[in-house]
Amino acid sequence: MKIVRLRSGRDDITYGGVEEEGIRLYRGTPFVAWEPTESLVTFEEAELLAPVLPTKIVAIGKNYADHAAEMDSVMPDEPLMFLKPATSVIGPHQPIVLPSQSTNVHHEVELAAVVGKVAKNVSAENASDYLLGYTVANDVTARDLQAADGQWTRAKGFDTFCPLGPAIETEFDPGQGWTISCSVNDGLRQEGVLTDLHFGVGELLEHVTAVMTLLPGDVLLTGTPAGVGPIEAGDVVECSIEGIGTLRNPVGKR
Repeated sequence: MKIVRLRSGRDDITYGGVEEEGIRLYRGTPFVAWEPTESLVTFEEAELLAPVLPTKIVAIGKNYADHAAEMDSVMPDEPLMFLKPATSVIGPHQPIVLPSQSTNVHHEVELAAVVGKVAKNVSAENASDYLLGYTVANDVTARDLQAADGQWTRAKGFDTFCPLGPAIETEFDPGQGWTISCSVNDGLRQEGVLTDLHFGVGELLEHVTAVMTLLPGDVLLTGTPAGVGPIEAGDVVECSIEGIGTLRNPVGKR
């Protein structure tokens, strides 16, 4: 099932399920209790929003060997965690806003796992029991600030630096070797397969929940393949994962 969060017609924001003819509106949320209504809106009527509003985004660095190599870095012995603020989240078609503090902002397409229930000390074997599903993310990064600061909070924490969407796919299996890619203005920049993840989703969830409790709606970013590069005002960034969909965002400037 593909779950979306949307605004349709009125100002009401709700969750829905994608069907062949349109989007079925639901009462409640997929994290607590929800049920389908009789309302079906067309795809043209729906304004897709970020499919989830997390309390926190836990991201993993250097989880593809080719990306670590392009950054002149070695693979870590254990998952390298950092946090992105919830205020960095935007949805499909919303603009990535380039900050005045940086002159070198990069795209980073990533598989995002969406937590479905409270998760603490989860074993890798049971990880799927705690996930609602998966979506597409762009871990936008101010590369010059990352180098200057020696840590990643400012470089990855600006408002609009975590596009998510377009949907949460609840039946997705990252172990099937799906393609992950990113294009800028229709030019392919990044391409890889999810089976190249150094630490799999189960390992990551076990590692993270040994440190902190993840809440329903929290997001785990799993790393990016090689090919990261700069984006500029006027660009259109398309992050795609086979089996989930394509997340499109224009790029603007303050």
